[in-house]
Amino acid sequence: MAAIEVEQLQRRFSDEVLAVAGIDLEVAEREIYAFLGPNGAGKTTTVRMLTTLLKPTGGSARVAGFDVARDAGNVRRSIGVALQEAALDPLMTGRELMELQATLHGLPRGEAKRRGNALLLRVGLMEAADRRVGTYSGGMRRRLDLASALVHDPKVLFLDEPTTGLDPVSRITIWEEVRKLNDEGTTVFLTTQYLEEADQLADRVGIIDEGRMAAEGTPTALKAQIGRSHLEVTISEGGGPHAEEILARFGEPMPSRDGILMVSLEHGASDVAPIVRALDDAGLCVESLELVKPTLDDVFVAKTGRHLEGAGDGEGQQPQEEPAPVEVPSA
Repeated sequence: MAAIEVEQLQRRFSDEVLAVAGIDLEVAEREIYAFLGPNGAGKTTTVRMLTTLLKPTGGSARVAGFDVARDAGNVRRSIGVALQEAALDPLMTGRELMELQATLHGLPRGEAKRRGNALLLRVGLMEAADRRVGTYSGGMRRRLDLASALVHDPKVLFLDEPTTGLDPVSRITIWEEVRKLNDEGTTVFLTTQYLEEADQLADRVGIIDEGRMAAEGTPTALKAQIGRSHLEVTISEGGGPHAEEILARFGEPMPSRDGILMVSLEHGASDVAPIVRALDDAGLCVESLELVKPTLDDVFVAKTGRHLEGAGDGEGQQPQEEPAPVEVPSA
């Protein structure tokens, strides 16, 4: 049984506005599925339908084996949801919030306390458990929201842009936790504005545009659809023409740029070592060599005609301190 099954799912808000125009997708159990789309593409509307926050106006969707329209209660009991804007009471402590969440899910008092403490420890918040949530940094609040979504041990976890606005260190911490959860058997449906995040985490990626699925597949397969990897080589002065002849034996030559020779490689990285040996045997001095692979941003542009909002934000940056916590007045 698939964890998520969607057939011709639609959501019409008016005669003029068809936000989701009959999409099909399937997410296997124990899979991490990244769902990408430009603003206004129907991504958020789809997630709201899958999490029972919005009723479909056409088609069907099943999550954890339950129909989102006819059996919404069982869907909600089977899923965890961590939204981008976490609704966390700033006056409660982390421990109080976790115990309240567990109680709302019907856990007995003793079990609620045990489960809350275990999850706080898991996400690295035990030392801050008795501090008010309003004093938490952004990364701490995101981890607390993730922990609260796990309190009832859901089969399927929906994460809505879980690392938006976080510094690189906090982002990697969330990535590690998502991987651990998936290794333990949790299916993860992830929306993100960071293509690097989808590339790092997802088993498969779905791209929605103008309410329709524009592409779906593994990151590797999607990148392979739009082009091969290419090699960029800089040769010491005078060796360019001879190097071009050698590179042409291994792939399709591409126009050079600023003295950099480029060749498209059919087999990617496995072609690099023979090229280096051939250049060395010819007595040519290689000053630099870089294998450039297609990116998910290239895929996104090819499929939608535009870049994903926020694509590349935060990538390659040094970790920064998070904003100072908000002071909360005493009760």
